[in-house]
This record gives sequence, structure tokens and C-alpha cells, in this order.
Amino acid sequence: MKIIIVDAQHGVSKAIVLKGWVRIGLGICMLGLPVFLGYFGFQIAEESNSNFSKDEATQALDDELGLQKEELVRIKQNALTQIETLTIRMASLQAKLIRLDALGERLTNVAGLDDGEFNFTDDPPVGGPEVLTEYPMQTPDFLQELDELTKQIENRQQQLELLNSIMTERESQEEFSVSGRPVLKGYVSSGFGRRIDPFTGKLALHEGVDFSTGRTGVDVFAVAAGVVNYAGTREGFGTMVQIDHGNGYETLYAHDKSLLVKVGDVVKKGQLIALSGSSGRSSGPHVHFEVHKNGRVIDPASYIRSTIR
Repeated sequence: MKIIIVDAQHGVSKAIVLKGWVRIGLGICMLGLPVFLGYFGFQIAEESNSNFSKDEATQALDDELGLQKEELVRIKQNALTQIETLTIRMASLQAKLIRLDALGERLTNVAGLDDGEFNFTDDPPVGGPEVLTEYPMQTPDFLQELDELTKQIENRQQQLELLNSIMTERESQEEFSVSGRPVLKGYVSSGFGRRIDPFTGKLALHEGVDFSTGRTGVDVFAVAAGVVNYAGTREGFGTMVQIDHGNGYETLYAHDKSLLVKVGDVVKKGQLIALSGSSGRSSGPHVHFEVHKNGRVIDPASYIRSTIR
């Protein structure tokens, strides 16, 4: 193999002859150098591509983790919102249950039911043997069950409130209804209607019923709720009380020893209003009781018998 070296500046050339192993070695170097450079360049490019792929995978993983964190924050916020909503609904249900308990206790008292039978402060007693079933336990939809419970409570509340209004109206009617006796004890010494007047011996109309009390100072009670429209002394009646019960009804309690109410007082059914005596035109301790309807005197007998005090 011959190698010619040319000096471009001086125009001189020089030839070198390579023989033997030198020629073989130089040939190998000249042929292997491109292969080596190509392989080295390929390795560099491969490593660069690998690093680039790793960077992309890492970035994609970081992005995915970021999205998952945002999703977790959103789920947590939604859970907290739902818990707050459920807490408010539970508080509302508890308030309604307290109201139902109070309403139930009132209805129990008004109806005169036994407290042991309907005790709203304790849970209802339940029991029975345990019977296993082959059906798998299914978790109920909590929100759906809560909605159903709310509807049931509201329905029961409406029913109880309607029942309460009916019983209250009935109780009010009974409260203002004229019925019963003005004294706890004592017999009827003179009834309503015509009789022989004890002072003149002549036939006269007795416009009330006399209850003998046997002594003065016996309690006199209002037979219905109302407003006192007269409390004082009247000729023939002595010390007396008159009560307006509405709907045209009035009652009168005469010959009292003393009065415990005054004009304008609102009295309840069965309230103590006077103490019996023998004031006015009277032959002994008793209570003269009258019932007026629309300004006319009527026989109190039916009202006295309608309720036993």
C-alpha cells in the first residue's frame, strides 16, 4: 500500500509505502473507525432517547398523581358537605321527634290514658327469638331511608296535630259547657218550678235549684268556664256571683257568705268562686243555682245530671 502526502504550500509531494502488518493494521483502523463512530453515535442517541422517554413517563406519572390528589380533595369536600347536610337533617328530625313526644304526652294526658301504656320518654319494648335467614344482608340506601323516615314523621305529625286540634276543641267545648253541680256535697232542698213560698205560704215560681250545704263556708264551684259579669249583693239573692259562659249561657250562684272572684275575672270549669252562706232571702245555709239561656231562666236539672262532679 502506498500513501502519497502532498504539501499544498510548496507543491512538494512525498510517497510512503506501507508493507506487511503496518498495511494490515492501517487498513483495519481505516475500516473500523467509521463502524466504531457509528456504534458510539448510536449508543449516545439511544441513551438520549431513553432519558427523554423516562422524562415523559415521569411527567405523565406526576400529572396523574396531581389529578388523583385533586380528585381526592373534591371527594373529601363532597363528603364533608354531605355530612353537614345529614347532620342538619338529623337535627331537624330530632326536633320533630321531641315535638311529637311532647304532643303524644299531651294527648295521653287529655285522653286520660295510662302513663305506663304510652310512655314517650322510653323506647318501645321489642323482643323475640333470633331466627337466622339465608338471605344475605343488604346495605340500605341511607339517604333513601332517611327521606322515607322524614316522610313518615311528617305524616305522623300531621295526624297527631289533627287529633290534638279535635281533642282541644272538644276539651274547649267541655270546658265552656254548663254541666255538673256547684257544690261537692249537699242535697237538692228545692227544685225548679212552682212551689209554696217558704216565707209567704203562697204559690210562686222558683227559678233555680237550691242545694242544702248544712253549714256556711262550703266551697262553691263554677260549673263551666266563663267571665264574671256580676259579683256583689242583689235584693232577694243576697251575696251572689253571675258568670257569662258564651253562646247565650249564664249561671248564677246566690246566698253566698263571701265571694272569691270579681267582675271581669276569667274562671275555669270547677274553679272555686265563693263560699256558701245564708245571705239575702234565705231560711238557712244553701246555694241557689240558676241557669239562663239567651236571657231566659231554664230548668238546671238536665245540666246538673249531665256530669257527675
